[in-house]
Amino acid sequence: MARVVQAACRICRREGLKLFLKGDRCETAKCSLTKQPYPPGQRTFRRGKISEYGIRLREKQKLKRFYWVGEAQFRRYFDIAGRTKGNTALTLLQLLERRLDNVVFLLKFARSRRAARQLVVHGHVTVNGRLVDRPSYLVKPGDVIRPVKREVSVAIVRDCLQQCQAKPLPSWLELRPEAPEGVILSAPTRDDISAPVQEQLVIEFCSR
Repeated sequence: MARVVQAACRICRREGLKLFLKGDRCETAKCSLTKQPYPPGQRTFRRGKISEYGIRLREKQKLKRFYWVGEAQFRRYFDIAGRTKGNTALTLLQLLERRLDNVVFLLKFARSRRAARQLVVHGHVTVNGRLVDRPSYLVKPGDVIRPVKREVSVAIVRDCLQQCQAKPLPSWLELRPEAPEGVILSAPTRDDISAPVQEQLVIEFCSR
């Protein structure tokens, strides 16, 4: 399984916007982008206008890093979206949004997508009563997401639910905090997806 090893704060600074890779910390004064609102590294300021290629590359990188996936995995999602009938851009976003680690984050079981990925990999999450430790697992309508019936797993999830009560829940998900568990009601629409990208530019870049 590919791993993204670059520092999260450097990624946000490179893209020039908050990708919330560290959860609630990104909303505080400790956010690196607030203190250093420019790209990391030496000689970061350049003259001239960014090229059309550069604009599309940044959108692709932004989307890939928002969901914390590697290049090979992202290309695989693009290939699947290209072979699927319908809007390729929307299908690509839906595939990324339906990843188990992303759903665990949206259900408030974890404070960030990185933490959600770790929660899944360490065997704290079940889908329809079956343990799933692959963050890339694609959920579908009707699936029920629960923590494993272990004291430590339930405690982690309940603690995150308590701290993230104010966060909105997408309309395609249902949260039952008393269980705790989440249910997939439908496929996400574009209005449900919070990825801050122009997806058509991503498709143009990947199709070149």
